[in-house]
Amino acid sequence: CSVCGRSGASINCWLLGCEQWFHLPCALRGECITQYFGRYRAFCSQHRPRQAVDRDPEPQTECLFCVEVVDDRKSYRTMVCPACQHAWFHRQCIQRHALCAGTSAFQCPLCKDKTQFQKEMLTMGIRIPRRPPAWETIEAFEGLMARHRRCDVSECLCPAGREWAEEEGPWQLLLCSSCAAEGTHRSCSNLRDSADGWECQGC
Repeated sequence: CSVCGRSGASINCWLLGCEQWFHLPCALRGECITQYFGRYRAFCSQHRPRQAVDRDPEPQTECLFCVEVVDDRKSYRTMVCPACQHAWFHRQCIQRHALCAGTSAFQCPLCKDKTQFQKEMLTMGIRIPRRPPAWETIEAFEGLMARHRRCDVSECLCPAGREWAEEEGPWQLLLCSSCAAEGTHRSCSNLRDSADGWECQGC
């Protein structure tokens, strides 16, 4: 491996005649690029593709993701959106965003360009999974869809605890009729059996 010097390197630079080999985990450390599309090509640090943007970041330009200062020129570590040429970010930051956003939501965080941005990032070795964004999974909203199920009065009187609820009677759990974000047992708020509604203090 041209990066770590150990045996077992299985990836060869795509450029014909180049004798640089490296392990996949060593690619990032050796500033190599592996492209996760088409023919899955890989390039050593010398022959890797570079962004065709004819400008460098202004002094003290911050990464749009981590808000740390980027390098003072385009580099393996510092990248820019090819569409607006104003959105600067670190390679590691844009890679984390791509893994979270997936192909359907991965776009320039500044100008929102998607087509040119994704094509350039793929060419520059950013892996973009083919899936919806991670924040749109059912698991992400599981807590929002759950019904509130506990008594929230300052002193719950139920001997079985705040989470106990019966279908009717003194330990029937009523939710706030306005927000449904807080609940009470009938007995804990001195509610009669005929009362079919209750509002929390906030409402």
